[in-house]
Amino acid sequence: MKKNLVTAVLMTLATTVLFGLLFPLLITGLAQVLFPKRANGQLVTRNGKVVGSRLIGQSFSSAGYFHSRPSSAGTGYDAGNSSGSNLGPTNQSLIARVQQDADRLQAENPAAAIPMDLLTTSGSGLDPHISPEAAEFQVPRIAQERGLSADVVREAVRQHTEPRQFGFLGEPRVNVLELNLTLDEISPKPVTR
Repeated sequence: MKKNLVTAVLMTLATTVLFGLLFPLLITGLAQVLFPKRANGQLVTRNGKVVGSRLIGQSFSSAGYFHSRPSSAGTGYDAGNSSGSNLGPTNQSLIARVQQDADRLQAENPAAAIPMDLLTTSGSGLDPHISPEAAEFQVPRIAQERGLSADVVREAVRQHTEPRQFGFLGEPRVNVLELNLTLDEISPKPVTR
């Protein structure tokens, strides 16, 4: 019995050190060497300052910026509280939130149908992308606020539209942070976030 107990304790210690310490350190080291940007969260910097991550969405409320899709992660885009709302289609707070967003968006662009991703949250609440249709819906507002032609804004959207991964996975998408940073480079009109 004592021999089995000693063997079990030693095996537990050995596997804990091997798989709980050495293996994660090895994988982290390899990731830092082979994929340093991805291993560090694909942080986006401007003028030496980190302004966001390519992987985690953030809220843009100013009229001169493309807006991300709604987030229900914590107080919004909270990576420590990632989740969907889990509210059902008959939940009154969900219905009220969607109706409020729909009214606001319809006032912004009365002639256009509202893309679903501007009304619905993602499963994680951290999605950094919107659909090309959601970006197109926002083009008139952005052009007007920044004093740019709609064609210039559409070209920026086109440049930031990513195709399906490997040609068949997912849908075309636009990274909101990168698109807004490009607009800051193009636009002569300073806008607050």
